[in-house]
Amino acid sequence: MNYRHAFHAGNHADVLKHVVLLALCDALVRKPAPVFALDTHAGRGLYALDSDPALRTGEASEGIDRVLAAPVDDPSIQRYVAAIHACRTQHGAHAYPGSPWLLAHALRASDRIACCELQPDEAAALKANMAGDRRIAVHQRDGYAAMKALLPPVVGGQRFARGLVLVDPPYEAQLEEFASVFAALRDGMDRWPQATCMLWYPIKQRRSLQPFYRSAATLPAKSVLIAELLVRPDDSPLRMNGSGLLLLNPPYQFEASLATTLRALAAMLDGGAPAPRVEMLRAG
Repeated sequence: MNYRHAFHAGNHADVLKHVVLLALCDALVRKPAPVFALDTHAGRGLYALDSDPALRTGEASEGIDRVLAAPVDDPSIQRYVAAIHACRTQHGAHAYPGSPWLLAHALRASDRIACCELQPDEAAALKANMAGDRRIAVHQRDGYAAMKALLPPVVGGQRFARGLVLVDPPYEAQLEEFASVFAALRDGMDRWPQATCMLWYPIKQRRSLQPFYRSAATLPAKSVLIAELLVRPDDSPLRMNGSGLLLLNPPYQFEASLATTLRALAAMLDGGAPAPRVEMLRAG
């Protein structure tokens, strides 16, 4: 596996993924019961947008840089911007938080987080970046196998009824990755049916995703929601024109606020792309 997220940190896909991740965390912590979060493809948890990999691609200029330069009225985007500023207060003006950092930022002292990363150097960096936070366990292991091992979650003898599973694969071989994803999600939902799961996926040509949508609708969840944001027309198979999120068991009426948020993000990010898509594939 050769994928390194440092080349893509802060791009339009990160913006979509992280805005929604924080919104899900905020919905979960509104109830007092503790939450468990599993991040199956965690990366290193913290990035520098002035690093050579980030500057080489310049992808943050079409993502987080546009968000920070725009007026923000949407509460979910305001929440994300506040998290970026909190990260930069801690780690410097060019820092960008990965999903492990955002989970730690959004969740409470009573909550627990497990982060999985297979690549040795990335896992070592993740351990260093998350060091000192006793809520977080870092595992150098395959994220799909971890779903079998860690769900349903029991930490220190405590069982967690509520929580979140984030699946954010590199998609180096998309068709093979989708097969692994759906097998893992089916097993994970069987093991922990009350969990909320969020899967990120890339969009090149949207019409090629029809088999994905059909499979997603059959997953063993009470409700299945997709949310997609394009930054350019989806007519080229050679580049990522946008990305989407598959949400299993999203919070009640989450789709309404999400649709508003995605319209606001599209105004900040796109260059004449089709409108965002928020659609229930199956309603609970």
